Amino acid sequence: MNTGFSDRVVTVTGGTGSFGSTMVEYLLQQGVREVRILSRDESKQDMMRHKVSDARVSFFIGDTRDEGSLNSVLAGSDLVFHAAALKQVPSAEFFPLEAVKTNVLGSSNVIRVAIDAGVPSVVCLSTDKAVYPINAMGMSKALMEKVALSFSRVTSRNETKVTVTRYGNVMYSRGSVIPLMISQIKEGKDVTVTDPEMTRFLMSLSDSVSLVEHAHLHGNAGDIFVRKAPATSIGTLAEALVEMFGSAKTRVAVIGFRHGEKLYESLLSAEEMAVAEDLGDYYRVPLDTRTLNYGLYFEDGGLPVSNSVAYTSHNTQRLNKAEVIELLQRLPEIQMELAK
Repeated sequence: MNTGFSDRVVTVTGGTGSFGSTMVEYLLQQGVREVRILSRDESKQDMMRHKVSDARVSFFIGDTRDEGSLNSVLAGSDLVFHAAALKQVPSAEFFPLEAVKTNVLGSSNVIRVAIDAGVPSVVCLSTDKAVYPINAMGMSKALMEKVALSFSRVTSRNETKVTVTRYGNVMYSRGSVIPLMISQIKEGKDVTVTDPEMTRFLMSLSDSVSLVEHAHLHGNAGDIFVRKAPATSIGTLAEALVEMFGSAKTRVAVIGFRHGEKLYESLLSAEEMAVAEDLGDYYRVPLDTRTLNYGLYFEDGGLPVSNSVAYTSHNTQRLNKAEVIELLQRLPEIQMELAK
C-alpha cells in the first residue's frame, strides 16, 4: 500500500513516548525524508537518538504549551502526528489544570501553528476516556477533540486537514497495566487489580500506528476515527499474565478503583454511533457541519432521536484467558519478556 510518507517531512509531538517511538520506526521504514521529534524530555531524546541512530531523525526540545517553540519544528512539515499529552489518569485528577494546559491549550497551539505554516495534515491522538468522561484526563482530551473540530469548521478543503483518532489501552505502552503486572509477578509480589470485572479495550502499538495512518490517508477535515478492538476484563488479563509469567504462589489482590477510573470505557458514544460509518476495521464519525443557526431545527424539526448504543469495552468482542494469552504472545515486547 502507498502510505504517502515517502520523501515527506513528518513531525511527531511527544515523539519519545511509546506511540512516538513505534511511529518513528515505521516512518523510517517507509522512506521519509525527515522525522522531527518534539518533546521536552532531553533524557528520553538522548536515549532515542542512540537507539535509532538515523540521520533522518531530528530532535527538537520544546513544549506544546509554548507556541513559540513550535514554529521552527512545524515549518516545512508535510504532516503532524500530535501525540504529546498528559495521559496518567490519577495524576490529572490531582493536577487538572496541568492536563488542560497540555492537552487542550497545547493542542490548540499545535493546530494553530500548523495551519499558519501551511502543514497539509494534522492527526490528533485522543483516547476512549474522552467519551462520557468522568476524569480530568478524559475531560481534557474531550476538549482537545472539540478544539480540533472547531478548527476544521473554519478551514477550507485546500488548507490544513485536521483529523482525530481515538484508541483504548495500548498494550505494553509506557505506564500501562501490563508491564506493571509483569514486574509484580517477576518480583514475587501480588498482582494488583482494581476490580476483576472492569473491562478495557486491547490494542497493540502497531494497531495505533495503523489507525493514525488510516486517518491521514482517508480522513476528511473533522473526521474522528476509531479502530475496532477486542476487550477483556482486568481479572482475565491478570490470570493470563500469571499463567505466562507466574507460579502457583502468585496471588491476585483486589485493591479497589483508583481516582477517576470507570468500570468500562467507550470508544464511541451512542450519539456518535448513530452517524458513524462502518469501514470494516474502522468507524468514521464525520464532522457535524451544522451552524449555530438552530432556528431551522426548532421550527422545522431535525433528525429523530437515535436508539443506537455506545461502542464500549463491555459490548465489543470479549476475549477469554486463552485468547488473551494468544494475543499477548504476538507482541514483540512480551516475546522479549518471556525470553529473559
